[in-house]
Amino acid sequence: MLTAPDEHQLAELLPGRWNIVASNFPMWLRGERSDPAFTYGLVSSSPLVLSDDVSWVTASGETKHLLGVDRWRGNGFRWRGKGLLRAVSTHWGVPGLSAAGTIAVVRFSKSLVSPAGIDIIVREGADLLEPRAAVASESKRFGITAEDFASLTWLDQPRGD
Repeated sequence: MLTAPDEHQLAELLPGRWNIVASNFPMWLRGERSDPAFTYGLVSSSPLVLSDDVSWVTASGETKHLLGVDRWRGNGFRWRGKGLLRAVSTHWGVPGLSAAGTIAVVRFSKSLVSPAGIDIIVREGADLLEPRAAVASESKRFGITAEDFASLTWLDQPRGD
């Protein structure tokens, strides 16, 4: 079994915008939000700290943002919200990613405000026609089980700006 990427690999690979293409989180599956994405910025590589902007489009067409900071904790990140969400935190990690670094699995632990879950993310601009097939064919590389894969709902691809 492949090992999860380490903090140095994540510092190189995560910065940028990633579209969420599959999820088992209710917030992405209720139909109230579309085009969900994560945008990571490198704040510090040692210790690894990322800025984190979760964005989506509402049913009325407005883009919303949830801002936070991710700090590496040895086996994953601790996300803490900014502003009014400063008291909210959650733990997450990247159990696996594609050889090209264009598809990643993000696994979140249960928090006070959300269930445990999985998002499949694809780097914006990556030329991928079928991320579902790529993840299914290399599930061990991505650190997901058949049960994890079966729990995912594949989302409509983002609209271009």
